[in-house]
Parts: sequence; C-alpha cells; structure tokens
Amino acid sequence: MAASTLDAFLDSHALARDGRAELVEIVRAIANASIKVRNVINQGALGAAFAGTRGGANATGDTQKDLDVHADTVFLDALRGAPVALYGSEELDHPVLLNPAARLAVAIDPLDGSSNIDTNLSIGTIFSVLPVLGDPLAEPDRTFLQPGRVQLAAGFVIYGPQLAIVLTLGSGTHVFVFSTRLGAFVQAYESRTIDRRAHEFAINASNYRHWYEAVRLYIDDCLKGAEGPRERDFNMRWNASLVSEAYRILMRGGVFLYPADQRKGYGHGRLRLVYEANPIAMLVEQAGGSATDTVHDILDLVPEGLHQRTPLVFGAAKEVARIARYHTEPSLIGERSPLFGNRGLFRA
Repeated sequence: MAASTLDAFLDSHALARDGRAELVEIVRAIANASIKVRNVINQGALGAAFAGTRGGANATGDTQKDLDVHADTVFLDALRGAPVALYGSEELDHPVLLNPAARLAVAIDPLDGSSNIDTNLSIGTIFSVLPVLGDPLAEPDRTFLQPGRVQLAAGFVIYGPQLAIVLTLGSGTHVFVFSTRLGAFVQAYESRTIDRRAHEFAINASNYRHWYEAVRLYIDDCLKGAEGPRERDFNMRWNASLVSEAYRILMRGGVFLYPADQRKGYGHGRLRLVYEANPIAMLVEQAGGSATDTVHDILDLVPEGLHQRTPLVFGAAKEVARIARYHTEPSLIGERSPLFGNRGLFRA
C-alpha cells in the first residue's frame, strides 16, 4: 500500500472527527510555512536571513538571530490566513491576536536550536495547538495558561538532512518526510513507539559541577557502565537542539535531560513549558514514552506565563521513572544504599 501524504492524513482526520477541520487547516498552514523556512535555511550564509545576530534578546532573554525573526514572521504570516485566534511565540513578548472569532490558538518556537545555525547542524520548529479559553480579545494570555493535557495537536519540524514533520493529533505520533520529487510530505513512520528501556542519554555534561545531587548520581551510575549498578554501557549524546534530540529518541530510543541547576537563572530550568516542553511531552507520550520536570508529568503542570521555564526529562518510560526516583527516594540511590548489592529498586 502506498504511503500516505500529510495532506491525505489530515483530510482523513478531518472527516473522521467532527469539528476538526480548523485544526487540520492550522497544521497544513504550519507545514507549508516550514517549506519556506527550509528554503531560506538551505541558502546558509549566502542568504539574507543569515546576516547574523540582532544584538538584542527575545521575550525569554535569549540572543535573537536574524533567522529567528525571519522564521517567526513566516509562521505568523501563514497563520493569519488560518482559523487561529491567538499566536504565542518565543520571539514575541505577548500573544498576537489574529482572529478573535476563531476557537484555536497556536504556541510556537519558530526556530529551536538557533545556536546551531552557523554550524550546519539540525534545527527546528516546535508547535502546539490549544483550545481558546475565555475572551481572546480581553484576556489573550489566559489561553496559554492551560496544562499541556488540553493540547489538541503538537508537533515539530526538523530541518536536517531530511525535512520532516513529527505530528500528533492525539492518536499516535507520526513522521512525515518531505519528498522533493512529489513536492509533498509523505508518511515515513506511523505510530512510533519509544522502547521503555534506554541505552543512551543526552545531557550537557559540561554543567556537571552545577547539577543537583540526584542528577549527578544518576549520570554517575550510567557512566559506570557494565561494571556499575546499571550493569550495561550507555552512549551519551548532546547537540543543543531539542528537536534533534527528540527525533533521535523517537527513532532509536534513549532519554533526554535538561535539569534545573545551581547557576543563576537556571533554578527553574531553561526550556519553555508552553511551546517547547508541552508539545514535546505530548509527542513522546503518544509514542509510549514519558516526560517530566524530573518528578512531575510535564503535561500536568499549569503554566503561570507564556514564557515560563521548566526542567525537562523525556524519553524511555522506565528511564524517566528511574530519574524521578533519584529525586524522590535519595536514600535508595547509589553506593549509599544498602541495596547496592542487588539494586532491586533500580535494576532494569
């Protein structure tokens, strides 16, 4: 049977579920806009959007590059023609009111991993679709202060060797790769499943001295390999691109950690809850994985602001649960535990 295109997949979803036509139209608009962003990215340093850093910061305090702003403009313009009431972006201080009569809102990180722009590594776009809550004209922020469980759709685009969209509409996590021959996104993987066990972790080990004890002990146990309490060797990865890390975990398993740490400004984590952690968490859960703030399920957290930060751990369900136990049951961790000999709590 021939693989489905993204358009056919979306059409089927709209027919199968009443009232989802608006949702499908929004996802289609994001997909089409991503092709435009990809075309600019492919020009690299030869393109005007790679002119450099603007010298300022975005709404969350991160250095803003020209390509960040360009991508934000492309997606905002694309969604002006879609049934979107509110547009909440990493690059903007406040939500933008588009169509007050519409019932849906979009939260988006237009260009994730922009520190990799100049080094030709994979970068991406992360998005979430939410139901509008209250009057979008009078209280535009309220819609984005809902827990991630209410998301109607979530996804990310990865601009790498392949242009791909990873998408969930609430029933599985699906991957569509852009075919230059067909000029369309074609389904490459249906209903991805993340192995519950992990043999690979992703973390920025340069911050080891700043981590809290639970994270240090967890990584120490992994690094001890087959001779340690985990009784197997682990690989380590880190490339500072959330979408790239998430795509790898969806393809071959593992776990990702971006914990809070003791540095100034990192006590509550660094990733944004609404438009980074929530959509990634929905995708991961729909693939059989888990996502937490090291202890609590990400999708159960209630945001206090559009740009709220959070620690984030996601990937293999058993490994994510293990990391939570390192935080909640410290007396049973590592060599300090009398259970170290058999590691009944941690063995798996």
